[in-house]
Amino acid sequence: MNDSILFMTDSYKWTHWKQYPKGTSRVHSYLEARGGRYDKTVFFGLQYFIDKYLLNPVTHADVNLAQMVSEQHLGPGHFNTEGWNYIVEEHGGKLPVNIWAMKEGSVNPVHTPLVVVENSDPKCFWLTNFLETLLVNIWYPCTVATQSFHCKNILKRYLEETADDEALAGLGFKLHDFGARGVTCPEQAGIGGCAHLTSFDGTDNLQAMMVAAEFYGDYYQHGKSIPASEHSTITSWGRSREVDAMRNMLEQYPTGLVACVSDSFDIFKACDDLWGKQLKDAILARDGALVIRPDSGPHDNLLMLLNILSHRFGSTVNSKGYKVLHPKVRLIQGDGINPTTMVQILEMLKTNGWSTDNLAFGSGGGLLQDMNRDTSKYAFKCSAIEVYGQWRDVYKDPVTDPGKKSQRGLINREKMNLVYTNGIMLGEMRLQDVRDKLNTASTDLETCTSSGAFSF
Repeated sequence: MNDSILFMTDSYKWTHWKQYPKGTSRVHSYLEARGGRYDKTVFFGLQYFIDKYLLNPVTHADVNLAQMVSEQHLGPGHFNTEGWNYIVEEHGGKLPVNIWAMKEGSVNPVHTPLVVVENSDPKCFWLTNFLETLLVNIWYPCTVATQSFHCKNILKRYLEETADDEALAGLGFKLHDFGARGVTCPEQAGIGGCAHLTSFDGTDNLQAMMVAAEFYGDYYQHGKSIPASEHSTITSWGRSREVDAMRNMLEQYPTGLVACVSDSFDIFKACDDLWGKQLKDAILARDGALVIRPDSGPHDNLLMLLNILSHRFGSTVNSKGYKVLHPKVRLIQGDGINPTTMVQILEMLKTNGWSTDNLAFGSGGGLLQDMNRDTSKYAFKCSAIEVYGQWRDVYKDPVTDPGKKSQRGLINREKMNLVYTNGIMLGEMRLQDVRDKLNTASTDLETCTSSGAFSF
């Protein structure tokens, strides 16, 4: 795939340089989330797209290729060959635009302009909205970061209600990223997984760690996991030797957390007989906890499994009045988890007297794939143009859909920072900076949840 910015757009934008009013010298546009599932969104991911796609100078070879493709695709005369060659020759291939943005990790009400783009060279007025296609792609990391932020705060609320205070130390590992296999490509796994790491620490998504390291200066500080089995490493021992496969897990990993999928044949027998009787002494003797993973069946089964494990290993009642399993055993639910089912399970446990401390979640498609641009209705629109030296408002206000009404006039950039100017990226953030900013915004949760932003 060609990574030149000339191809990071919709082909009809190759024709737009001819379509603005005569005398246009500047185009001023913005990106916002217009609503949808949440009334606030987390801003994250712009730095990735700038670093990966906007810092590479355009070359004459790029222009020549784009012109050839355009003639095949649209016909002759539509591609702005002169304009792009001007950028190569006068600007060294660097894009003459300025980009302002909110701080990554900020939590913003919908309809807040998150990014503002304006060309810096009057001859390149057409360049501003040429960048729309690429820049709107940040809907994805923003939406993942928003969902994970809300999930973290919901988990925090349930822990505060049902667990002892010290259990909050494990909040960052309560929602684990299982999503690498459930997305469309490794790049999506990396971008989305990195967005999840703005709120959580647990991941099996190695691409997320690579993105965090390369684009957010996070040299594997965040993103932790533990040894864990899959079905093949258990079922390859044979049904009659399932207990031996489980024993092997305990022996191979004698210390720390270890997770074992346990529904290969009979999850109830596994918890009651295999773990609860035959391997009980080995579990209790281990220096660390066993995390049992039921991977199929209705989520209601979790209550039965908690009762079985409580019967075999014991449980106590914590300071909040909720039951907690023996510290050597815990559960992780990694099948069918999305924000809706997570809340349903947490409420089910609470209603039946079980603490959130007993359970962690893993999520794949529900974490990184079950969303689209309209989840938070991201849109990039022009709000002003300069024509013969005079600024004029630009907006849309469709009678058929008032929700698509756009903002008009020059956007107030008082709360924004200049992050890109004429081919140079400014004010780079580390992942830790983003996480710190989100941590200070965590009190916003009550407003979000009580207003129905997390409605399922």
